[in-house]
Amino acid sequence: MALQQVFSSVKQASRKLNLLSEDKVNQVLEDLATKAVAATDTILAENQKDLDRMDTNDPKYDRLKLTRERIESIAADIRNVASLPSPLGKVLAERKLDNGLELKKVSVPLGVIGIIYEARPNVTFDVFSLCLRSGNALLLKGGSDAIDSNTAIVKIIHDVLESNGIDKNIVQLLPADREATHEMLHAVDYVDIIIPRGSQGLINYVRENSKVPVIETGAGIVHTYFDEFADLSRGKEIIVNAKTRRVSVCNALDCLIINNNRLQDLPEIGKGLAEKEVDLYADEAAYKVLKGNYPEEKLHQATAEHFGTEFLSLKMSVKTVDSLDEAIEHINKYSSQHSEAIISDNEENVEHFLKAVDAAAVYANTSTAFTDGAQFGLGAEIGISTQKLHARGPMALDELTSYKWIVKGNGQIRP
Repeated sequence: MALQQVFSSVKQASRKLNLLSEDKVNQVLEDLATKAVAATDTILAENQKDLDRMDTNDPKYDRLKLTRERIESIAADIRNVASLPSPLGKVLAERKLDNGLELKKVSVPLGVIGIIYEARPNVTFDVFSLCLRSGNALLLKGGSDAIDSNTAIVKIIHDVLESNGIDKNIVQLLPADREATHEMLHAVDYVDIIIPRGSQGLINYVRENSKVPVIETGAGIVHTYFDEFADLSRGKEIIVNAKTRRVSVCNALDCLIINNNRLQDLPEIGKGLAEKEVDLYADEAAYKVLKGNYPEEKLHQATAEHFGTEFLSLKMSVKTVDSLDEAIEHINKYSSQHSEAIISDNEENVEHFLKAVDAAAVYANTSTAFTDGAQFGLGAEIGISTQKLHARGPMALDELTSYKWIVKGNGQIRP
């Protein structure tokens, strides 16, 4: 089928989605969760084909890899989405005008959502469940890295849709070539919004080349500031968790900023990082303190390139500052406005940081690893928006809707 025909079929199918009952949508999601677990062996076999083509040292390898535990978790997220209230048909505002007209502002689906993503086959399940629950049709443009995994997953989704009497064209997987990307970015008659999920390079390419509106998600250059008044015991646990819980995700810590008055605590903070074999790229002051107190082969002197870098691996930079304002200045210079954190027992400093730092999620005394739709109680997520129009932060069901005005009268005409 030619790409224009695919786009047209998805657009047509999208018009029927808003008419599905909530019970039917929930049934599809429950069936999908059950079938995903039942098809674990098939999914893992196809996923292995993709893994075999990727270098195990590639930061994307962990994102690409599926396991039985991860599939179980995906199924749990799908069921969680099914349990959430529908975001559709909410009355956001209503009023009656002096002329008798009755106005309601009601939430509705966006329409057709295009997702461009790299080596993350879990995204295929996540975005489908969210789009179905919010009444949106879906065009998927995965990368060649995950083509076998994505193809197997979409087949499972299609089987579930057809068994429930629903047009399978509400979700289609496009070819993994560049032509398909180009065509979708220009499909203004068929696609309502495009959401790229992946590297900063991918996001930049989509933003610069798309004629369809874009919501930017994904790239996270994440900082945590260890303040002069930080609690050491609590702080070192937060830092290790933010850096090492899962290094290949966008909320993982990239740069530790430490107040100069707390440099003597850096070796203690580094113990947990050393156990996890984290490579540190430290500025001059931090390097002097860590030298002899951190594994020699894992300690490096930082250069300019190590700040403002999303590592997506067991690497982290360390920046020394003299004040809270200097820490904020460093963050403002290098942040991707994703997730930023302060560790401090000084309430005045905490409040100043929370107000002054411009990011989708700003934390005090906790790990940036919580920037996640499920962790925020939103179910699964379609991505973390780092822009300010329409949505910001974890995008879940409510962020996948727009609204329309419904106006009822009894013969009024405008003078």
